[in-house]
Amino acid sequence: MQRERTMKDSGIPWIGEIPEGWGKDKIIRVFRTIGSGTTPKSTEESNFGGDINWIQSGDINGGVMSSCKNQVSEETLLNCPALKVYKFPFIIVAMYGASVGNTSISTIDGCVNQACCVLGDSVLNFKYAFSTIKSCKDYWLIKAIGGGQPNISQETIRQTWIPVPPLAEQHLIATFLDKKCSEIDSLIDLQEQMIEELKAYKQSVITEAVTKGLNPNVPMKDSGIEWIGDVPEEWEVTFIKKIATTNSGSTPRNISDNESSNIIWVRTTDINDDVVYDSSLHLNLEELESASCPMLKKGTCVVAMYGGGGTIGKSGILAKEATINQALCSMEVFDLYKDKYLFFVLRAVRYYWMKYAVGTRKDPNINQEIV
Repeated sequence: MQRERTMKDSGIPWIGEIPEGWGKDKIIRVFRTIGSGTTPKSTEESNFGGDINWIQSGDINGGVMSSCKNQVSEETLLNCPALKVYKFPFIIVAMYGASVGNTSISTIDGCVNQACCVLGDSVLNFKYAFSTIKSCKDYWLIKAIGGGQPNISQETIRQTWIPVPPLAEQHLIATFLDKKCSEIDSLIDLQEQMIEELKAYKQSVITEAVTKGLNPNVPMKDSGIEWIGDVPEEWEVTFIKKIATTNSGSTPRNISDNESSNIIWVRTTDINDDVVYDSSLHLNLEELESASCPMLKKGTCVVAMYGGGGTIGKSGILAKEATINQALCSMEVFDLYKDKYLFFVLRAVRYYWMKYAVGTRKDPNINQEIV
């Protein structure tokens, strides 16, 4: 595989040159099974809770998929002619939304929803076919249509050209990729472990500094606060409300986010325990006034009170004037020099806040009073 080879133009822009002796073909001609599914009516309880796997695009993980989140019943299959149980192994491609173009090999039998395209019973080496289909993602993203949630169609997938080496070489390529990708995955796992360890170390450095100071030899006293423990003798302990004005924001009924929208409107998605320089959406003056959103000065600290995806308790500090939505609590300190210190205190207090969060275990909330 490493020897020099004569190359030729494949005639397909996204593929480019391929070795002499290779061919090309459309996906529709190299998979005997191509199909999709549907979503049963959620109002009928009997549709769900069975033992037949019902795969959605969110189940597609980029590798081997050995389970899925939802199941349907035998009765569902009878009531939904568009549902068909596909026998493993098959390749599954996400056609809609944020996961568009993601691909997995399914090692379970199952039916799928309308956002998934199933490719099965290939004339190619199956593992080679999987790697080739994965390589189509960038091309499909270019072909995707729609706004914030781009889509590809089953027909787009069917008509996509892919390179087709001789069968023996497909096997060699698949074997090489199995070994090489396994080595890379091991390196990724090691790096992720190191990153998590560094994040924990960073958190401990912050907590130690804001609760114990920088001099390990000063006399200490009990703060009387469980999460803080001992503090230097000359330190004080107080409530956030004694050093800062807290506030929250709102969401305008309509958001134009056009050329006249020059006011930074910070939401939980813009908060990541760091300096907030900008936001993903902006308001104009009319929208700001209609929603009674507060204008906050540079240096204001903000903390996420609710929202999914583990954002609760995340904090930020504004790099410039901005406003916020109702899911954030702002803290404008009375003395400007304290704002950066407060930002680091918020980083340390997050784990304490989580003990007092209310709501479901999956999406707990804090509020201004807790802050």
